[in-house]
Amino acid sequence: MTLSPSAAANSRITALAADRAIHRAFHWLHLYEQQLQRWQREFVAIPAPPFGEADRADWFVTHFSEIGLTNPHLDAVGNALAELPSQKNPNDIILLSAHLDTIFPAGTECTPHEDDEGRLHCPGATDNGAGLAALLAIAAALHFAQTEAGYGPPVTILFAANVGEEGEGDLRGMRHLFDEGSRYAPRIRAAIALEGSGSSSVVDRALGSRRLRVEITGPGGHSWADAGLPSPINALAAGITELTQLTLPSSPRTTLNCGTIAGGTSVNSIPSSATADLDLRSTSTKELDSLEHLVLSTLSKCVKAEARRGHAHNGRRQRDALRITVRRIGNRTAGTLPPDSALAISLRAVDRHLNLKTESRIGSTDANLPLSLGIPALAMGAGGSGGGIHTLDEWYNPAGRELALRRILLLLLDTCNMYAQQTSLTKHTVESEMLNMPFS
Repeated sequence: MTLSPSAAANSRITALAADRAIHRAFHWLHLYEQQLQRWQREFVAIPAPPFGEADRADWFVTHFSEIGLTNPHLDAVGNALAELPSQKNPNDIILLSAHLDTIFPAGTECTPHEDDEGRLHCPGATDNGAGLAALLAIAAALHFAQTEAGYGPPVTILFAANVGEEGEGDLRGMRHLFDEGSRYAPRIRAAIALEGSGSSSVVDRALGSRRLRVEITGPGGHSWADAGLPSPINALAAGITELTQLTLPSSPRTTLNCGTIAGGTSVNSIPSSATADLDLRSTSTKELDSLEHLVLSTLSKCVKAEARRGHAHNGRRQRDALRITVRRIGNRTAGTLPPDSALAISLRAVDRHLNLKTESRIGSTDANLPLSLGIPALAMGAGGSGGGIHTLDEWYNPAGRELALRRILLLLLDTCNMYAQQTSLTKHTVESEMLNMPFS
C-alpha cells in the first residue's frame, strides 16, 4: 500500500530521529549549549552594519574551518561559505543560511552583556544573532555526527552566513548565490533560512516589497529675496500627504510607509533638494506594481502643482523648475511555498514529531529570493526568545533553544534525504530508458 505524502513524511522523520548518527548530533546540541553562547557573544560584538559585514564574515570563515567543514571561504560579495560534502551525491545542494548583517549603522555600540536572567543584550542579538548561532550549531553537530558515527549527508549541505538581508542590502548575498554565474546556483535544490528566535514559527509566504528613493530638485534661493519660488520640500510634503490618504487594499494586504525624509540647508533658504525613502509592501506582486505606478503619478502631479504655484508667484521661472527622480533601492518578489510541497509536508511532520504547532507566517526574508525562482524555501526561527528587535535595547534569551535546533536539524536532513531519493529515482529512470533503447 502506498503511503500518503503526509504519512510517508511521518515515517521518515520517526526513522531519522531514531538513527544513531543523528543521536550523536542531538548529543552535541545538548552538550555544547555553553559553547554556543560563547560563540554568540563573540560574533555579536563584531559590528555588521549594512554593507559592512566583512569582519563578521571573516570570523565565520575561521570558525567554519575550526568546526571542520570543507572549503570555508568568502565569495565575491562577502558571503561566508562552507560545505559538508556528500560522497554519494556531491552535485546536489541543500542551502542552510543565516544573514550576517544588522540594521544598525557603523559606529553603533555593540558591546554585549548578560543580565541576571541569562539574556544577552546587544543590537542584533536576536536578529540575526540567533540565526547565526543556530547555523554554527547545526554545522558543528553534523560534523560531530560524521566523526563520531560516520554520518555522511546524502547530498551536499552548503552553510552560508550571508550578507545583505536587511534594508538596502536588498538580499544581495542571496542574489549572488542564486545568480546564473554562481558555481552553486544550478545545484541548489532547496533553501532554509534561519531568522531570529522562536521554536514553532515558519515564514513560508514571502512578503513582496519595493523601496523607492524619491528626490525632488529645484533652483533654491533666499527665503525673503526669492520668496515664491517652487520648493522641493513643499512638493515632497504635499506628495507624502496625498499618499497617506490613499485607500489601499486589505486583501491582498498592501501597505505604504515613508521611512525617511530629508532636505534643505538652513531655516532661511528655499531648499534646492528634498528626498524621501518609501517602503511599499504587499502579498501580491500585481498590487505592488499598481501601487508603485500610483506613487509615481501622485508625486509627479504634486511636483507639477508646486511648479505652477511658483511660476504664478514669479514669472521669471519656468514651469519645469522642479525635477523629480525616483529610483528603486530595493525589490523583493512576493511568493508562497505551496502547502503540498515536499518541504512544507516535511516541516509539518517534524513539528508533529516534536509536538509543536506549526505557526505559518508571512515575512520578508532571504527565502524570498529562492521562492521567486521557484525553488522550495522557507525561513524559520532559531529558538529561544528575543525582544526589542531593531532597537538598541535588543536582547536574546537562549532558554529552550535546543528544541528549535532539533527541529532545524530534522528538517534539513529529511530534505537532504528527499532530494537524494529524487535524484536516485531520476537516474534509475534514465538508465532504464537507455537500456530499453533500440540499437541502430
